[in-house]
Amino acid sequence: MKNLGIKIALYLNYFVFAILLNSVGIVILKSQKNYGVDEVQASILEAFKDMPIAIVSFFIASFLPRIGYKKAMLTGLALVTLACIAMYFGNSFDSAKLLFATVGVSFALIKVSVYSLIGTVTESQKEHNALMSSIEGVFMIGIALAYFLFPAFNEESNPDSWLNVYWFLAGLSLLSFLFLFFTKFEEITATAGANFKDDFLQMFKLIAKMLTVVFVISVFLFVMIEQGILSWLPTFNTKVLHLPENISIMMASILAISLAVGRLVAGIITKKVNWIWVLSVCVISAMGIVYFVLPNVVGLEVKNINSLSDIPLIGFAFPLIGLFIAPIYPLLNSIVLSSLPKNLQSSMTGLIVIFSALGGTLGSRITGWLFKNEGPEKAFYFTLIPMVLLLISFFILKKITAKNEI
Repeated sequence: MKNLGIKIALYLNYFVFAILLNSVGIVILKSQKNYGVDEVQASILEAFKDMPIAIVSFFIASFLPRIGYKKAMLTGLALVTLACIAMYFGNSFDSAKLLFATVGVSFALIKVSVYSLIGTVTESQKEHNALMSSIEGVFMIGIALAYFLFPAFNEESNPDSWLNVYWFLAGLSLLSFLFLFFTKFEEITATAGANFKDDFLQMFKLIAKMLTVVFVISVFLFVMIEQGILSWLPTFNTKVLHLPENISIMMASILAISLAVGRLVAGIITKKVNWIWVLSVCVISAMGIVYFVLPNVVGLEVKNINSLSDIPLIGFAFPLIGLFIAPIYPLLNSIVLSSLPKNLQSSMTGLIVIFSALGGTLGSRITGWLFKNEGPEKAFYFTLIPMVLLLISFFILKKITAKNEI
């Protein structure tokens, strides 16, 4: 299969960073317990992860092709390998900040490279949609694994035992580094502007388009919803359902698994159904879960929980929201990226990463504030606001793309 080695490298890199990035919800929970910080203080970890993603993406996205995608990804993998080892020995809230800052910088290099290479190794919009959805699906599988991986190393009798997971993650990052290092990239070519100034101007010209404005707002709103729920679901399970810590973390895996299934299925459905209907049905269904299902989960009385099988079925219902929000992000990205010339895809990817990072930071900070000031029982209801705005943005985006504004 053409470019098979490159595609495997993309999958593997994304899988590694899925675990690292989305362990933030677990570390938020552990920080409250082990390092004595409150909800608002703990939520700063999301900013330490996302702000470096936004800043680095802004400066490197447009001229990354001249640096080289392979070199950029190797650099990112090397950095997180060292950061995982530093987290083990540091064992403090400051160490956690440093870890996620490094992960953020590295992921900026990885994501811009991966998204740009998708456009290079695919030849049609359908192929682009399929590869984008499957890579994002693998990303969600990595997230789901994190919710089982961390409890596997966690012992109630030893508060520092969970740190051993970072030796495993360092080894996984190193394995990905070695696979990528020996993968040939000679057939991949990329273009960039004439100089750094032209590269930045290229990005700002994209920002000036109405299509880009609506698109990045949509991405911002979606990530605000997704990261707000992903990062705080373990805390919700602990404080609202009163589940033991390990079970709270494993319960959050249901959301990640449903996100993975939703994205993989979306890659099939969108071959036959127009994207506007897929996205509209998805966001309306998600709103229905928040409005109708969440009250029953909040009112659930859970007692004597020793395993996942002891939890009433309704307790598993809210995380299934992932099935419906899952297709939104990859489809939005694919719709715009596949419509652009390949020399502009790196610049657009930079904008995607920047606004994804800003949305993730704001979503987690707002949710953390709501958990502390409105109570964990009410916090997730506020996701209805960005969901309504997101639904409106879909139809505006559809109208603009129908005019071939790109």
